[in-house]
Amino acid sequence: MAARPATTGSRAGKAAPARTNKGTVIPQLGWHQVRPAPIVLVTGTETFLAERAIRQLRDFLKLEDPSLEISDVQADSYAPGELLTLASPSLFGEPRLIRVSNVEKCSDTFLAEALDYLENPADDTYVVLRHGGGVRGKKLLDTIRGGLGGAIEIVCTELKKDTEKYEFASNEFKAAGKRVTASALRQLVAAFSDDLAELSAACQQLIADATSEVTETTVDRYYGGRVETNAFKVADWAIAGRNGEALITLRHALSSGADPVPIVAAFAMKIRTMAKVFGARGGSAQLGAQFGLAPWQVERAQKDLRGWSDEGLARCILMLAETDAAVKGAGRDPVFALERLIGVIARRGEQ
Repeated sequence: MAARPATTGSRAGKAAPARTNKGTVIPQLGWHQVRPAPIVLVTGTETFLAERAIRQLRDFLKLEDPSLEISDVQADSYAPGELLTLASPSLFGEPRLIRVSNVEKCSDTFLAEALDYLENPADDTYVVLRHGGGVRGKKLLDTIRGGLGGAIEIVCTELKKDTEKYEFASNEFKAAGKRVTASALRQLVAAFSDDLAELSAACQQLIADATSEVTETTVDRYYGGRVETNAFKVADWAIAGRNGEALITLRHALSSGADPVPIVAAFAMKIRTMAKVFGARGGSAQLGAQFGLAPWQVERAQKDLRGWSDEGLARCILMLAETDAAVKGAGRDPVFALERLIGVIARRGEQ
């Protein structure tokens, strides 16, 4: 396929510079420059960007040919012959996308078969290899970087500097065609500097809700000018069953000027995701595709669901609806409604 995907979503800095290690001859690109290739090696420690790059490639290939067959393989629990079977031509010749996770923990069988596959990649097949770092699989990476298999490498390095996160957030708004002031961007980065996924989620919430230019006042209403305290942290403490920490964080947020409405919205976002994933079986990539979630969201929800029952989850969903109405004017005391919600969620909905 000669075409490359148009960049969708935001850009976080310029393309990663070419490596200087000896023997690397393949293109090494930033996450937003992903394009089809027989082998797409996705490296780096920034899981959120890696998953977005893989999702962007999937969407492009699906747009090019809706009959695209998508398969997921875990390199650490690999079944012999799995890669060759999935890459084999089908009766109708549909293109295939094979996403391989956990390459940094790959089995010896996978390593041997992947090296063999590089000698003769299947036609109309795109194999994505996600390697999160470490020395395991180094022989495979070196072989790919040496040019065998016609690969490209997508480098997803962690965004550590505030300037990088500022550019990332700025481009989230640019991609959506939404205007945002520089002071609003600085406020967002300060509030979510420790989690790129939550920074992105905050940007998307403002993009969806704001009817005009996003300003510092808009961010203040949603996130209260907090640096270390934000709506998601309140929700995280409560879902983890730590009622005391959740209440302390809530009061800090409210005293800093946070509005109860976006705090309830953060709870709703997390509880809705948990409800989608509850009881579902399959890998994170498979479930993400099924429910319209990123794999990291599935994994986080699965972690959050430990110790929950379906009755408890249902009770919390009902309480969320009551609390949402209360903080939007139906109740006399929105703070009390929020504290009551935190208590119910911290008990995992149990009476």
